[in-house]
Amino acid sequence: MLFICYSKCSTCQKARKWLEEHSIEYNERNIVEENPTFDELKEWYDVSGFPLKKFFNTSGMLYKEMHLKDKLPEMSEEEQLRLLATNGMLVKRPLVIDGDTVVVGFKEAEWAEKLKL
Repeated sequence: MLFICYSKCSTCQKARKWLEEHSIEYNERNIVEENPTFDELKEWYDVSGFPLKKFFNTSGMLYKEMHLKDKLPEMSEEEQLRLLATNGMLVKRPLVIDGDTVVVGFKEAEWAEKLKL
């Protein structure tokens, strides 16, 4: 299982604690040091079943500074994925990837269901 997070993010810290409390093993990856690639994002988006907007950190400063709320509807999926691949701070976190299971953001009930606890 891959756990992608930002160490200064309080939600990521809660998610890490939750994984540890449930004795779930994971490989951690810092989203700022190693941003997801276009190919990774495309694969995760394709298997997740989520709308692409769910992968954007809509509450982040960079998202707001770039006025993406207004720009995203005009962009193709490929353009949006390429944009996400440019900066980890645009990507909603934490992300958990385990085979065909992709979870974006942290909600305990969703994680328990998706990770089959």
